[in-house]
Amino acid sequence: MNLVFLCPSPTSPLAVIYNQSLSIANTSSIVGEVLHLARVEAEGTTPSRPSRRSLRSVFRFVLAAAALSTLVGCGNTYRPVVAAFNPVGPASQPTKYAVAISSTGPNTPGLATFVDFSGDTVMITASVGVNPYYLVLDAFGSEGYSLNSDKTFTSFPISTGLLSSQIIQNTLLDNNNVAPPSLTRVGAFAYLPQPGRTSIAEYTGSPLALQQEFSVNPAYSPVFVVSAATAPRVYSIDQAVNGGNGQVTPIETSSNTPDQPFSVGVDPVYGVMTSDARRAFILNNGSNDITVINSQTNQIDTPTGTIHDPNAVGPIWADFAPTLNELVVANAGDGVNPGSVSIISIPLCTATSRPTNPTCDPSNPVDAVGFGTVIANIPVGVNPRMVGVLQDGTKAYVINGGNPSLPCAGSGVAASTTNCSVSVINLTSNTVVATIPLPLNPDPTSSNLNGHPNYIAVTTGTPTGKVYVTSAESNFMTVIRTDIDTVLTQIPLQGTGVAVRVTAP
Repeated sequence: MNLVFLCPSPTSPLAVIYNQSLSIANTSSIVGEVLHLARVEAEGTTPSRPSRRSLRSVFRFVLAAAALSTLVGCGNTYRPVVAAFNPVGPASQPTKYAVAISSTGPNTPGLATFVDFSGDTVMITASVGVNPYYLVLDAFGSEGYSLNSDKTFTSFPISTGLLSSQIIQNTLLDNNNVAPPSLTRVGAFAYLPQPGRTSIAEYTGSPLALQQEFSVNPAYSPVFVVSAATAPRVYSIDQAVNGGNGQVTPIETSSNTPDQPFSVGVDPVYGVMTSDARRAFILNNGSNDITVINSQTNQIDTPTGTIHDPNAVGPIWADFAPTLNELVVANAGDGVNPGSVSIISIPLCTATSRPTNPTCDPSNPVDAVGFGTVIANIPVGVNPRMVGVLQDGTKAYVINGGNPSLPCAGSGVAASTTNCSVSVINLTSNTVVATIPLPLNPDPTSSNLNGHPNYIAVTTGTPTGKVYVTSAESNFMTVIRTDIDTVLTQIPLQGTGVAVRVTAP
């Protein structure tokens, strides 16, 4: 029991005795406390001798505290207070999870595995649809969605108390045997590109139910919907069936109606939107450039409508370094030789820049000086597939898939040939500061020593952030520490890795 005795005052003649162990404050007069303890001793139901010794100890403690307060006085001057406090330990890590999905076979249910960020332990594993191939979380990291090979999509809450009854499975519309490639959740709506139907399906409600379907010009095939949490509109990326320039189809999020599409580069594959929803960037894999959209005016950006890195081949994935106003782009290359990462400056003018830029409107800022400038092109490994940026702007992590026709190093093939690894980029010096080979599969019964990585998720933390990597050839997920850039552990998934996301950046 930890007690604190405070002096009474003329306006409040009560003492306060605070029991820290029980977090209870008891207000009564000193005399009342003393009489109560004396009465307990005198009653016929007097506690046993050990209990009486405990009560006498409290009694003596109170008298000692009272005597001390008498000695020091109870005026307005500072005085010592008898107190005992429990030690305060270090702050705990925030509650967040890595959510991975894995496949157990082409005709069996896949698995969703929740891994605790702070302890690297599996919290729960639950079945999803048959042979899942895509995973996404909502903007709050509270709900997960998987696309499955049995023509369904599954939704589930991110909870360590997840029950089978909470996992909801929806049947997709007939897509003429063409699997929808992605799913995007924006607020109350989910958008699903349907290349087999040349349309975008919109779902809403809880559980999600089909609300409407937006048609896309049959000369195009939708593959991805670009969005941000507060976006006034989202953009469907539509690839040209004949291999020419693609297009984007804007969809107003307030009315859920499509706008007139406009052209982008050749073979667009992916896109990202800034968190303030002012700019969207479309990666054109075929023309080796990036289309910039001013999502406030719903037009191709001016004056920087296209960003081109002359040393980049096959832009495939991108992430933001918001503290640096930079776009970090993974360029796949030819799949045999090393690819690269482009660092692109994307600042907008602000209210503080108005004296030197009178055309700057803070509510609709224009491109600042240097917007679209390629700051660096950084060689990485063979076949880079994804890049993830720590949101403190310190580092970027790139998974190098290696040559898909060759096994990864560890199977008798030199690492320089296949390069199945993670490249670590320092975003201050814009250089590769470490290359982390994927470790061997710890399962002695597995024929796969390690795998070509297929998905990465990164998150910050104290004292260390973490990087999660899955592989379609391994039933273990690799965890990397970001403070020392070494492999921390491997997490069993009970199936081969499909994708991983984190509930907080």
